[in-house]
Amino acid sequence: MNKKRKVRSSRLNEILEMPKEIVSNEPKITIVGFEQMLIENYKSILEYEEFYIKINTHIGAININGFNLRLKEMTGEDIMVLGKIDSLDFESITDE
Repeated sequence: MNKKRKVRSSRLNEILEMPKEIVSNEPKITIVGFEQMLIENYKSILEYEEFYIKINTHIGAININGFNLRLKEMTGEDIMVLGKIDSLDFESITDE
């Protein structure tokens, strides 16, 4: 029964052309230059230092390395990171 509901919901989303980031929990990352990053659909902040920020999402962690990193705007779904962003990497959740 639950599987049928998911299939119907998926079909409806396709018909309405809903963006994937709105109807799923997958994060959307927008980077402007080297000093601004917006992460949508995040779960929590795991680590926060001036040179390193680790953010948890529904599909894994996002690691941000840089200088003078700071969190500016945070809502329940979005988080803004400012500072000199040097690198970005991902840790996906593995099914065991």
